[in-house]
Amino acid sequence: MQTKPTKLEIPCCSGPVVGTIRPPGSKSITNRALVCAALADGTSQLTGALDSQDTQVMVRGLEALGIVLDADWKRGHVHVHGCGGNIPATSANINCAASGTTIRFLSAVCGLANGVYQLDGTPRMRKRPIGDLVMAMQQLGVNADTRSEGGCPPIVIHSSGCTGGVAQVAGNISSQFASGLAMVGPCTRDGLTIEFTGTLVSLPYLEMTKLVMQSFGGHCDSTRTHTWRINPTGYQGIEYAIEPDASAASYFVAAAAMTGGRVRIEGLGRSSMQGDVNFCDVLEKMGCSVEWHESPHPGVTVSGRATHGIDIDMNAISDTVPTLAVVALFASEPTHIKNVAHIRDKETDRIRDLATELRKLGAKVTEHPDGLTIYPSPLHKATIQTYDDHRMAMSLSLVGLCVEGVDIIDPSCVAKTFPDYWNRLGDIAHIDLSAYSSKTI
Repeated sequence: MQTKPTKLEIPCCSGPVVGTIRPPGSKSITNRALVCAALADGTSQLTGALDSQDTQVMVRGLEALGIVLDADWKRGHVHVHGCGGNIPATSANINCAASGTTIRFLSAVCGLANGVYQLDGTPRMRKRPIGDLVMAMQQLGVNADTRSEGGCPPIVIHSSGCTGGVAQVAGNISSQFASGLAMVGPCTRDGLTIEFTGTLVSLPYLEMTKLVMQSFGGHCDSTRTHTWRINPTGYQGIEYAIEPDASAASYFVAAAAMTGGRVRIEGLGRSSMQGDVNFCDVLEKMGCSVEWHESPHPGVTVSGRATHGIDIDMNAISDTVPTLAVVALFASEPTHIKNVAHIRDKETDRIRDLATELRKLGAKVTEHPDGLTIYPSPLHKATIQTYDDHRMAMSLSLVGLCVEGVDIIDPSCVAKTFPDYWNRLGDIAHIDLSAYSSKTI
């Protein structure tokens, strides 16, 4: 049995990164589809499902609630026997690990049930606020409470079955609060109205939720500003294909932008439901060429070097902030990233800790309450901490393609959403990362 290295040195690539890649299935779509399929009448067959820690945690959580699922992770197929909105288990202790989507979505699902449920996770999860979701559930008559300071998990739910109603949800912390509530709405007796308060973050993820719900027969009327009305239609089991992960694709197009290469991403086009495909547009503003392909197969090709600094609001594509910050190191002008204060509550504080690690590489970085400014500077070798954050590891590893001596601590954290990342990066950059194959994760 292979031993997992605790540190991975990234070899510099010998030239521009050139190649074609199809990323694994979208984690965000996979977990939304799993929830809708679990609540549906009948069975569903999901194809293209992502095999990762986050999706496996979601499957185990649904199984703890009595849902029957058959997962063939190697093929990306998950067969889900829906419960018709009637949660079988009357009690459950669900370990959500580091999966924010799991604890937020399944907390809402537990509100439909009849019984007592506790959801918990990693030490970092106990620092990620969920109080706004709890308050929304309380407005709907669900007895829910948090057990850590600051309205953080564990969350304990005593439910007698949410019948629907009106709930106000703060929109400035996480779109997943509203997404979790919305997905259970079709299974309530009276339907559900969600009234958003404050500024909404990560709007493309809310649109993604509506599209997935619609595929399973749910309906969300969002014609009124800051109000969603979800009708009590229930869901129907279907065959559902999951598109590749646009957030994962960002690392490979970034590699092209940093080295002046050319990378084609298969399976993602302008019609993708994932907002993070627009990261390619950001690279175009920085000087890359971008070609979109829709027929007969969707795809996007990014080529050339990102040389221009930009001033950009990344609220809608905030998962790609670490990726852009790394690309910005190699531009000829400063880059200012703003309106992403909510990413301080991710797996780590992605503003503070990203600034810390970029400075280790020699970069000049100014941290702001809602973002950061990166000033191109001479870079040098460094040992990079990843804070058990998959996106920190994957994005910061790209610096090693161009700078000698970049070591990544705890490379296994990428398994949260992309277990095969090191193999795929090695293949497209033509570097040897065999010491950290997917088999060792």
